[in-house]
Amino acid sequence: MTRFGTGWRKALLAGTLAGLVAGGGQATAGTAPARAPLADGAVEGAVDVVRSEHAGTSSQTPLTPTVAPGASLVLPRELYPLARRDAVVDKPFGQAVADPWRWLEADLRTSPEVADWVARENRLSGAFLKALPGRADFAARIRSLLDYPRVSLPRKAGHSYFYLRNSGLQNQPVLYVQEGDRSAPRLLIDPNSWSADGAQALDLWVPSRSGRFLAFGRQRDGSDWRTLGVVDARNGHMLDDRLEWANDTLIGWLGDEGFLYSRYPAPAQGQAYRAVLAGKAVWFHRVGTPQAADELVFATPDHPEWGHKAFVTSDGRWAVITTEASTDARRMVHLVDLRGDGWRRGDWRVLPLVTDFAHEWKPIEGLGDRLWFITNSGAPNGMVAELDLANAAPRWRVIVPERSQSLSGGNVVGDRLILSYQHDGATTAVVTNLRGKPARAITLNGIGVASGFAGRPGDNETFYQFSSFNLPPTIFRLNLKTGQATPFAQPRLSFDPADYVVEQRRYRSKDGTMVPLYLVRSRRAALAGQALPTLLYGYGGFDVALTPGWSPVRMAWIAAGGAFALANIRGGGEFGEAWHDGGRLAAKQNSFDDFIAAGEYLIAQGVTPKGGLAIQGSSNGGLLVGAVVNQRPDLFAAANPDVGVMDMLRFDQFTAGRFWMDDYGNPGRAADWQVLRAYSPYHNIRDGVRYPAILVTTADTDDRVVPAHSFKYAAALQAADIGPLPHLLRVEQGAGHGGGKSVDKVIAGGADVLAFLAAYTGLSPQPLAPSPPAP
Repeated sequence: MTRFGTGWRKALLAGTLAGLVAGGGQATAGTAPARAPLADGAVEGAVDVVRSEHAGTSSQTPLTPTVAPGASLVLPRELYPLARRDAVVDKPFGQAVADPWRWLEADLRTSPEVADWVARENRLSGAFLKALPGRADFAARIRSLLDYPRVSLPRKAGHSYFYLRNSGLQNQPVLYVQEGDRSAPRLLIDPNSWSADGAQALDLWVPSRSGRFLAFGRQRDGSDWRTLGVVDARNGHMLDDRLEWANDTLIGWLGDEGFLYSRYPAPAQGQAYRAVLAGKAVWFHRVGTPQAADELVFATPDHPEWGHKAFVTSDGRWAVITTEASTDARRMVHLVDLRGDGWRRGDWRVLPLVTDFAHEWKPIEGLGDRLWFITNSGAPNGMVAELDLANAAPRWRVIVPERSQSLSGGNVVGDRLILSYQHDGATTAVVTNLRGKPARAITLNGIGVASGFAGRPGDNETFYQFSSFNLPPTIFRLNLKTGQATPFAQPRLSFDPADYVVEQRRYRSKDGTMVPLYLVRSRRAALAGQALPTLLYGYGGFDVALTPGWSPVRMAWIAAGGAFALANIRGGGEFGEAWHDGGRLAAKQNSFDDFIAAGEYLIAQGVTPKGGLAIQGSSNGGLLVGAVVNQRPDLFAAANPDVGVMDMLRFDQFTAGRFWMDDYGNPGRAADWQVLRAYSPYHNIRDGVRYPAILVTTADTDDRVVPAHSFKYAAALQAADIGPLPHLLRVEQGAGHGGGKSVDKVIAGGADVLAFLAAYTGLSPQPLAPSPPAP
């Protein structure tokens, strides 16, 4: 087996990182070339104390990263707080698989040993990241890009409008209500008052149809669990209603009396962030009563792995209950007839409509006895189907046939149907009547993503939001009679979007498939054909389309002189069912091949220099990054697998993991296990091969992809002989899978990641120029 030289290890005798440079240990033939240099000069930063344990000893080592001009900062393995290795070996299907860091699966809240290891990892990564050049500049850029007043799409209920507003750098947006168009807005809920550090967020809010009450979800530390409450919107009085253990729920109001919602049984003590989810059911809560009095509406106790959600039509005529066995939209459908007073007496008449998981069914709306759904039944790209329940023998009728583009969403507003389509990840939108004709396109402002279009059958207007890579969200008000869209809320920009170019390209993957890719960079660099340090992002799973939307963190990278690329690889939802199927289960390798081909394309086309490519992905995208780094470590200069699924042989053992089998397969099935074992990031780290710099990021309260995935993967990286570049773990405290994160955490986390990727791709951000004074 190839081993690395010992020159870089000997520098440990000095007890610091001073003088450690790339080249102390040279990679042998066939491994990656030397990484891109840092900016000239010494790395200046804070001095921290890192506890280093190796060879059975413990020492205190001052971490003062210093690097000579033209050299890349390295980090010897002996400085890592190496994790204990246990002799754990599984033998599924007769094949021995070691899992020496299984003890890191324990919840750090209940395991002092895991908590101590995480704290030592954070001390190391924190000191290292703080000392990187450009970190302060990236933080300033992200802060500047966030520092402007912004509002959410308004929701109308009765005569009132409800919307979120952030004055700029508030940790959490604040909910306001406004009676009519012209009255003064009134503060309704300020989640910043819930916690001093912004760790609690207002995640979900739905007004009753009259606008009298509003049900909301309170999110703590980024967890997927929600505590639901109710506020009287007339006077801001917070009711005593408190509903626990809601997770991935809708709220469907039945007049002002109460609402339908979904929740799980209370988990066992100490298992809230780790236990496998089961038993999700639909309940009815009557306003002003305790949760113990809630009525069970629908459950499937014989199938606790199924989950149920209830959508109530705008006229209150039907509740549409969808049943999911996985994360995709293939669902069973039941109806609850809400005519009369039966439901008030606990008589929930549940009628079966779709009784298998063969196709996707997404409810759009209902009006009287007519219901509209998006389905892929006989239409892989999606179509709109109508069911008229007034008929003695109701049958599905196609209202809007399948198109070449993927149908992603729909709304009924007034007497019109508004449909959103995905075209290479970007949004196109059309308006039809309720019979599907004629179609009229909604003119959008170029390549970007549009969302919203909500309303009620009696409305003549709707609101939508449009953004792009180089344009923060702008909210438009669309008059459905005239088709005219006017700006309702525009961002105040600290940059000129015209200074940046958004291109869409296509490249050839390993098997010849053409894959779309978005490329964003400065207009000056594009015209000059200048090769730039490039950040490539991907996902490729669960029928999710990556869209060309706004991100202040990505824009900070671009504005600092880098290029950003987004690859719409297979496994996603950019091109309907076939594109999704092309990157899941036994075809999952296609996702990795597509992403690798994107990196090769960017280098071959001169977009980025060799040694100038960084990659990033979150969740399933974290799996993507971990897999391709193992398969092509020579291609990438730096990598950031974020909240990734890294142990593909045990993902089904925690929280929502078993719902992912539709994309990944079942680790308990031999054929699936073989596929998973072949690409699992944790199990395929290649000892003796030089790896790029890697910053593994996760959060302590991520209860969707539990942080154990990243803990075990980081421990394996740090124990492997994969070269002297750093392989660090950053664990966000008081955060989850990404939702509800405070502005402070967005700035700090974004600056850490960008500074790390910049250090190994050669991007040297210049200090941000002060903004000109306001006129």
